[in-house]
Amino acid sequence: MTDALSDATSRKVLRPRDAATLIIVDTTSGEPRVLLGRRRSDLAFLPGRYVFPGGRVDPSDRLIAVEHDLAHGNIERLMVDMKGNRSPARARALALAAVRETFEEAGLLIGVPGAPASRPKAEAWQRFFSHGYRPALAQLTFFARAITPPGRPRRYDTRFFCVAADAIVHRVATDGELSDLEWHSIEQARTLDLPNITRVVLEDLGERIAAGALHKSDVPVPFYHRRNGNFHRDLIGPEPHPEAHTDTRPDTRLDS
Repeated sequence: MTDALSDATSRKVLRPRDAATLIIVDTTSGEPRVLLGRRRSDLAFLPGRYVFPGGRVDPSDRLIAVEHDLAHGNIERLMVDMKGNRSPARARALALAAVRETFEEAGLLIGVPGAPASRPKAEAWQRFFSHGYRPALAQLTFFARAITPPGRPRRYDTRFFCVAADAIVHRVATDGELSDLEWHSIEQARTLDLPNITRVVLEDLGERIAAGALHKSDVPVPFYHRRNGNFHRDLIGPEPHPEAHTDTRPDTRLDS
């Protein structure tokens, strides 16, 4: 009985947690560039690796009112194969988490001028609103999804969003988990110490940019996960159900 309880507890602890990442793309200098930062070496998860700003969803993210909402197609795709309670509010919280984490880690605000309808309890959102802006999601595009494989010390069900750099309305100094925050071309980014999933998503990004479809909401969204011991790249398309196929590229591991 003790072993059974231990196994059940282990499975509960390792259940993927909702997380979100924001890929900011700057096209003002001609060649597209993305913002990447290095995670501190003292962090338990991906120390020293270069990543896009992001992190896990906080319960407070579901309580923030949004006037400039995600496009309907983005909300529908975010709810495809959503584990647990499936709702537009939870889909919206994912995008809000990406905005909040980008503010906390990079000091960049994605929003519109104005005060909140009510004072939020979460300190991170209080700091966000203290600069005179409300979060805005209309310019975000749901871009990719990846679930950390079983057996890892931390597991996340991460949704990647992209947004144009001109959506940044304010910058503040911050001392978050990321250092060496810099803009990199996709070619430059390939030379950095990236987690495998970041590298894979970066290639997807390059393909979308080349096709002129970066911010289109009717483009299928790649979904990376492990099924029956194999890594898969499914596509969450405009239709309500994902079109599944196995990605045979050798770099589609999600564990490092």
